[in-house]
This record gives sequence, C-alpha cells and structure tokens, in this order.
Amino acid sequence: MVNVIWMFLAATGIIYAMFNGTMEDVNEALFKSANEAVMLAIGLVSVLVFWLGMMRIAERAGLLRGLAKLFKPIFTRIFPEIPENHPAMGYILSNFSANLFGLGNAATPLGIKAMKEMKQLSGSTTASRSMITFLALNTSSVTLIPTTVIAIRMQQGSVSPTEIVGTTIIATTISTIGALTIDRLFYNRRVRRKQR
Repeated sequence: MVNVIWMFLAATGIIYAMFNGTMEDVNEALFKSANEAVMLAIGLVSVLVFWLGMMRIAERAGLLRGLAKLFKPIFTRIFPEIPENHPAMGYILSNFSANLFGLGNAATPLGIKAMKEMKQLSGSTTASRSMITFLALNTSSVTLIPTTVIAIRMQQGSVSPTEIVGTTIIATTISTIGALTIDRLFYNRRVRRKQR
C-alpha cells in the first residue's frame, strides 16, 4: 500500500511538472537530493561504526550484562507473562540497552528476536500483552546518546552537534513513561471489559 501511495505522489508530481513546464527543476531536485542522500549515508557510516565499536567494547567489558542485571527487576514487572530466565527477556534487555545508546540499527535484530520468542511463548497468532508492551517500550525507548541524530547534525555542519543530548534524555524518558502508562490503561480497560 505504501508503495502505491509513493508511486501516486511521484506520478502526480511528474505529470504536474510536465504540464507546468518545470521538468528541469524536477530533474535538478531529483539528482541533488540523491547526491545529498548518498553523502549523508556515507557520513553516517563513520559515526555508526564508531558507536558500534564502542558498543562492542562495552559488551566485552560487561557493561551490557551489568545494565541487563540492573534493569532485570524492573522488566520482570513490566513483562509479568515472560518467565525470568526465558530467552525473550534476554533479547528485550539487550534491545533496551542498545536503544539506550541510540543504536537503533543494533537494537532492531534484537527486537525482532524478542518478538519471535514472545510469539512462541504466547502460542497465538495475535499479539500478546507482552508483545504490545514491548512495541510501545521499543518505539518510545529512553535514549542517552542519540547517535544517529548527532551524526546527522555533524554532517550538516552543526556547531554543537551533541547539545541535544539533554533534551533527548528528557523527551525519551517522558515518551517512555507515557507509552507504558497508555499501555497499562488500555490493558486494564480490556481486562475490566472481559470481567463484565
């Protein structure tokens, strides 16, 4: 469906430019945007490689294991359906730790594995309570170092690319609290409806 929408938008723009006599502007914008996208991607690679390397060092040093132990009591309360030593809990904690450092690319495979484990655990074709909670938590996850945004700001010549760290921590903390609150409200409402 998304591809159809994109195709419709592109076709509408090109047809409009043909009748409006601005095809040269469209071509120029296309090539300029493509060039900027490639340059941005190359710039992001260096920063992501650096932070992925730092993440690897943190993992080898035991920092991620320490964070996982630190957050385990909280996550066992957030995900009461998942047994404490189930692999899904390990993937959830690793995903949270990666998101904490703004490493969305590293967090995504862990999130997918966590979802697969939770699906097997529920044995249902519909999303379980834990899967919904994890999606809300993963989408709004607390971020200490917004690596990708810092990289984009550096690429675009920002004087102080890391000045957003403080506001990012505040914003993502509030978004995570909000997501968990809404998740719990909807869950409790659904439980009350079933009890009637």
